[in-house]
Amino acid sequence: MITQSLDSFIQAKKLVQEYYPLYINGQWVDGSDGGRFDVYCPANGEKLSTIAAATQEDLNAAIKAAQDALPSWRDVPVTEKYAILNQIYGRIMENFEEMALIEGLNTGKNTSGANWEILFAADQFPYFASAMRINEDGVSSATPGSQTMVTREPLGVVGAITPWNAPFIMACWKLAPALAAGNTVVIKPASSTPVSTMELIKLIADLLPPGVVNVVNGGGSTVGNWLIEHPDIDKLSFTGSTKVGIDIGIAAARKLIPVTLELGGKSAGIYFDDIPDIQAAVASCAQKVLMLAGQGCALETRILVQESIYEEFVEQLATVFKNYKVGLPWDSEAQMGAIASESHMESILKYIEIGKKEGARLVQGGNRITKGELGKGYYIEPTLFADVDNAMRIAQEEIFGPVASVIKFKDEAEAIKIANDSDFGLGGSVSTGDLARGFRVAKAIRTGSITINDATTHMAGAAFG
Repeated sequence: MITQSLDSFIQAKKLVQEYYPLYINGQWVDGSDGGRFDVYCPANGEKLSTIAAATQEDLNAAIKAAQDALPSWRDVPVTEKYAILNQIYGRIMENFEEMALIEGLNTGKNTSGANWEILFAADQFPYFASAMRINEDGVSSATPGSQTMVTREPLGVVGAITPWNAPFIMACWKLAPALAAGNTVVIKPASSTPVSTMELIKLIADLLPPGVVNVVNGGGSTVGNWLIEHPDIDKLSFTGSTKVGIDIGIAAARKLIPVTLELGGKSAGIYFDDIPDIQAAVASCAQKVLMLAGQGCALETRILVQESIYEEFVEQLATVFKNYKVGLPWDSEAQMGAIASESHMESILKYIEIGKKEGARLVQGGNRITKGELGKGYYIEPTLFADVDNAMRIAQEEIFGPVASVIKFKDEAEAIKIANDSDFGLGGSVSTGDLARGFRVAKAIRTGSITINDATTHMAGAAFG
């Protein structure tokens, strides 16, 4: 684990460019109309960099570059692509500390959160490099005198839109499989946190032929919309809000192209009264809520606790929340970092007020942190609501922050009913001393992935969605 300090972050800030152009056809170029916008470090509110804003003309150039690069990239032998993807992994790991520091500045993440993001992101490249070498093509002789041959080919130009909460992970998660399959990519990072993606491209640009990867920056309502509506995009990949995801799904349907959507979540963590160690369960629960300052789509912000241990669980969890150390990215002891932008911080604070008005019991937190160095950035206290009804907005809507709602249940059947009473189905967990019940409940819950007793799904080969 890399330990960060103020000195190392001062050095990291020197690594961040004052200005990032667009990256099109292997060249760093200014936007065609000279448009620019500033981005800020959420940890202290200071300006981090200035970014070139793409025009529709710039986007057209990026997509044209990706189209032109497609035939030659598609025909690069598998062994060479395998080597390139592994070189990308090596390049990231050689610069691991610097990239983690930059991601801390970019998103406000604490040390452990930034370290985890870079490690998980880097691992995508060797995984998909290896997957590429498994021969999925084949010949079938179903009937005498005939053969069916299956040949897998790239889709073409992939339009990838990444979110602001985990920009480095999402850039790698989209790039690695797309490149392994022989596609070319035009990627649009979130406008508030593009710096780590631009640094990634700087790191690996010389390993890829011009046009294979292109980066255009700008707002979702402009550059994002132009990208999803462009007639020459062959596949869309989007990670972000459910509302925007619906629009992108419709746009892809109109063009009859495939789309991958990874949208919102309101995952349930279920805690039965037979858990062998309630203290350990509470500590794990806090981590599942507060990791990345709650800004993770699969984090468990609905906590379902069996009634016989409910009050004890809430009391212990409140203590953990109260003592959770919120800190600057260069504080290696910080357990939680900043909210990624001022506007999102305000959105979270509004949801906290909604919870109060709905009648939920505010047990811990609920305020912006305004004292000391943290007052310069966008920080919210770890916030815990008890006596939450699952019909409340704070239990049904994605807050995407360090806010947990604890809901009481009587028995297994009610726990399953509450967990499934949601418009979201992304993640979740079951904690119990009865492994058979763990599997039974996990199977009954309609969600993409679920863990039992803290097993991990954070691996490149695990399905996610």
